[in-house]
Amino acid sequence: MYQKVLLPVDLNEEASWKKALPTAVTLCQTFGASLHIVSVLPEFKMPMVGAYFPKNFSEKANAAMKEAQHTFIQENVPKDVQTQSIIVDGSPWEAIIKVGKQVDADLIVMASHTKHKFVDYVLGPNAEHVVHHAKVSVMIVR
Repeated sequence: MYQKVLLPVDLNEEASWKKALPTAVTLCQTFGASLHIVSVLPEFKMPMVGAYFPKNFSEKANAAMKEAQHTFIQENVPKDVQTQSIIVDGSPWEAIIKVGKQVDADLIVMASHTKHKFVDYVLGPNAEHVVHHAKVSVMIVR
């Protein structure tokens, strides 16, 4: 039923993946699907934003994120699940939808938010935007 499952992960926020990852892994194992884990970095390249960071900060942040994501995959994803690591810059919900199109995902699995912390107010609208704008099925895991 599913061939490519996209899982957005914020490596600094366990709530973004703790419940969604097991669901995505189970779906991948059940259907023989590949798992595409995407993490989104803020857009540092805009002149207005980039001026506040040292030179090459974007490249260094991207390299650090890539290393952290590979460690995350090794520690949390079973070896029998074919996994792709994806790092992108930009708005979280726009980047998730863009990556979903690029990898031709047929399902996006995301964690819900609980509104207990400020970060949940920021993450909540992203999930809502993905649900409203994605052209593929989106599963919100509570």
